[in-house]
Amino acid sequence: MFHLNVRHLLPQQQVSSLTNIFNPEMGWTHWIILFLFVSVCECWLQPDSDPQMHGEVKSPQYPQPYPPNLQEQWDLSVAEGYQIQLTFTHMDIEASAGCHYDALTVLYEGKVLGKFCGSEHSADGHHPGNQSILSPGNRLTLIFQTDNNNPERHQNVGFSAQYQAIDLDECSSPAPEDGSGPVCDQICLNTLGSYLCSCHHGYELRSDQRSCMLSCGGGIFDEPEGHLSSPGYPNSPPHAVSCQYVIAVESGFTVSLSFSDNFQIESVDTEQGLNCLHHWLQLTIPDREPIKLCGSKSPGLIATNSNTVKLEYHTDDQGLSNGWSLDYSTHRVQCPVPDNVAKGRVTPILSEYFYRDHIFVRCDLGYKLMMDGQEIESFSTTCQNNGQWHLPLPECHIIDCGEPEPLLNGGVTFLSGFQNRYGSVVQYHCNEPFYSPLGGVNVTFTCEADGKWKSKHNSVVTPTCLPVCGQPTKHISVYGRIVGGDDAPDDTIPWQVQLNAGGGGMVIADRWIMTAAHLVKNIGNNTIQIYMGHTDVKTLMRFPVYAASVHPHPDYNPEIYNNDIALIKLRDPITFSSSIMPICLPAENATYVTGMMGLLSGFGRITEYGPTSAKLRYVHIPVVNQKICSEAMGKLTNNMVCAGVPEGGKDSCSGDAGNPYALSDDGQFWAAGISSWGVGCARPGKYGVYTRVGNYLDWINKTMQEN
Repeated sequence: MFHLNVRHLLPQQQVSSLTNIFNPEMGWTHWIILFLFVSVCECWLQPDSDPQMHGEVKSPQYPQPYPPNLQEQWDLSVAEGYQIQLTFTHMDIEASAGCHYDALTVLYEGKVLGKFCGSEHSADGHHPGNQSILSPGNRLTLIFQTDNNNPERHQNVGFSAQYQAIDLDECSSPAPEDGSGPVCDQICLNTLGSYLCSCHHGYELRSDQRSCMLSCGGGIFDEPEGHLSSPGYPNSPPHAVSCQYVIAVESGFTVSLSFSDNFQIESVDTEQGLNCLHHWLQLTIPDREPIKLCGSKSPGLIATNSNTVKLEYHTDDQGLSNGWSLDYSTHRVQCPVPDNVAKGRVTPILSEYFYRDHIFVRCDLGYKLMMDGQEIESFSTTCQNNGQWHLPLPECHIIDCGEPEPLLNGGVTFLSGFQNRYGSVVQYHCNEPFYSPLGGVNVTFTCEADGKWKSKHNSVVTPTCLPVCGQPTKHISVYGRIVGGDDAPDDTIPWQVQLNAGGGGMVIADRWIMTAAHLVKNIGNNTIQIYMGHTDVKTLMRFPVYAASVHPHPDYNPEIYNNDIALIKLRDPITFSSSIMPICLPAENATYVTGMMGLLSGFGRITEYGPTSAKLRYVHIPVVNQKICSEAMGKLTNNMVCAGVPEGGKDSCSGDAGNPYALSDDGQFWAAGISSWGVGCARPGKYGVYTRVGNYLDWINKTMQEN
């Protein structure tokens, strides 16, 4: 017995939907709709009373294109002792590697015998060709599954197959010795005690039920290549024919027709040449005038440059035309060879480019891809089915690193290159002699391919200009011997400042002033004004700067002036020049050598009871032995140092508190002391007492870092 079961498998989403609508509150209308839905989707072909030993299976809507999102199954079975042979008469299923998208799967007892897709001449896919499939037993299962997308062709018609129970394979028998040819011209199907002949798609059986001839009823030939011939070829057909053949292949391919040499269609000779009056083969190509062919000379090769061509063959009952035969082939549409890209390259480099080819554009080192005024990371374009690239080529523009980062208290100079472009070299320099580069060397930066300025060490960090300390641009010429106090020339003591608190101080950094704690201990931040940059008091007072915060030493003792040191942070940083420059802080190992000459400066009183000076004044006085000073001034702490001469007359005075006492090493001045206290002014046997700055380096650095 033969049994066929065709079952349409519902997607899981539809099954869930059926479950959801199945509830007691539904009306009769819903139940009827549900019953009809299930009836349409579940199809069973019950076996006939007589055994069915052969038959045919076709994809839905064949020979029209099959629908998407489909899964259909056929379960074939025959009586015990028979096998099932499955032969495909036509297969045109969307081709894909591994038949991943659309596929027809043939199984026996759950074991896959084959998974098929594509067409006979597909580059991808898996086509069974002319090979039959023989089941190991009496059952066979076919599952046809399609996805929901077939974007390019929409012309895959699916498959048709013959199946039969096998007992004796007449079709495998050798051809008869009488030379009559094989049992069947194209496809042989075994039946019980006999056989059937069948033909491939586009052919039909002749009346002898063995040989095949090209069907004259039309149809679409969509394989990449194939063969066509007129009815009866190479002989004249027995009666008039009017046949139509359409070759329609995938968009992006063009059809070429290659006619055989044996070509003969009746024509009429005229003065103008051959006239296809009664018999002709007409070629119609879209957007072109139809071409009529006749005569006895083969047209040879015709390149249509189109993916569609219609052939119409017409004869009447008169005359004699043996007809024609052709092979057609397809070729991918060609795209123009891309232009060269300045400062870039196109890959791959080919002599010809065809449909679906890809090209890429990469720029030379130091250049970037640009399209429509915008930078793009990468570029590729594809040859389309219309013979045009889907994107125009981009341009390669030179990398622009932009303006180099400005250098505070310095500048930048171009050494080579132009307009900040790739390869340009710049050099940073500091505003000398007031600033010097960190590391002591001016740094060069190059505009690199990544669009960044980088040094030779691959650093992108802008260099730093450090203030030069303790090196005035002008020097006091009388240095080296003790002299009386005198007016200081401009720019000779550029670290000197004056406070509105009644004393002075010194610049030690671009936002820091150092002075005596007793001057600012009880003064609010907002009331302190600092004056600098001039040696004339009237001019000096015209340009105040303001304090942001005041930091007296936390252990300052006002009774004995111990730790008499304070720092003032300015609201705004100072730009150093010849008139304003910081004094250096003492080195870690700085020593106070008795007799070493130091520079004392300030705007204090000229005499003990006289007025304050209208000009900045200075005096050179030596460091005094600590024991001698202690005997003269009373008990000193280790945080104090003395300076002066025993005969008096050279000293700081009232109004000089907080002023600098500077020592010099190789022409570079450092802050040795802060004017703190004394007994009178320049009295014999008395000395000025100064806060020993070298004892406070850790506190100074910590305070500036934390504030």
